[in-house]
Amino acid sequence: MTQPTHIRRVPGPRPLLLDLFSCAGGAAMGYHRAGFTVHGCDIADRPNYPFPYHRGDALAYLARLITSGEIRRYAAVHASPPCQHGCALTVGTNRSQGWGGTHVDLVATTRELLDETGLPYVIEQPNGRAKIRKDLTLCGEMFSLGVLRHRNFELGRWTIERPAHPKHRGYVRGYRHGVWRDGPYVAAYGKGGGKPTVPEMQTAMGITWTEVHEELTEAIPPAYTEHIGRALLTTAALEVAA
Repeated sequence: MTQPTHIRRVPGPRPLLLDLFSCAGGAAMGYHRAGFTVHGCDIADRPNYPFPYHRGDALAYLARLITSGEIRRYAAVHASPPCQHGCALTVGTNRSQGWGGTHVDLVATTRELLDETGLPYVIEQPNGRAKIRKDLTLCGEMFSLGVLRHRNFELGRWTIERPAHPKHRGYVRGYRHGVWRDGPYVAAYGKGGGKPTVPEMQTAMGITWTEVHEELTEAIPPAYTEHIGRALLTTAALEVAA
């Protein structure tokens, strides 16, 4: 992949990263721990988001930053667009109920705008959802977490080494097809059927700043983006100002 020839200098001691579709800040916290200053944007009210935050439509906000030139303040962008468009439940089971299948694919529009920025970027999606280039796949077992939570990442204008995917240590705890299985991982989504409590999800993912069930089920563990952020800080596409 061709790297940008222009090395961007960023004001301040830390490079500034824009976190779009930020939810409660699972991704943001990882980038912060890696060495970035993070600004978020989400259409929903996110009082638990731990960094400066703009409430509004993420793509409209990004377009405005591009048009005004304010995007030049940033060194990189992370985006986690909603993935209902490609969700197996949405396009399968729910369609038979008379709904689903009408969600807009935000990933393609997000990619187009991110390409316009000229910045290195990351697009994150769950397995089996909207189609992205799978430049990187991360799993909780890579970081000794209590969740598996496989996530795919498309990297724009930079690359990263793919880590080995270690063998899982056992099952995800809970019922599946009517059979109970115990194991070292919890399923950080839904309720019932052996799903974890909020404190169990917080511990399993390393997220302590929100107790909102919906926010935890939508979050990615900060360990993922801390790993990505540390690699991003070493790429030729980005430079931290002295």
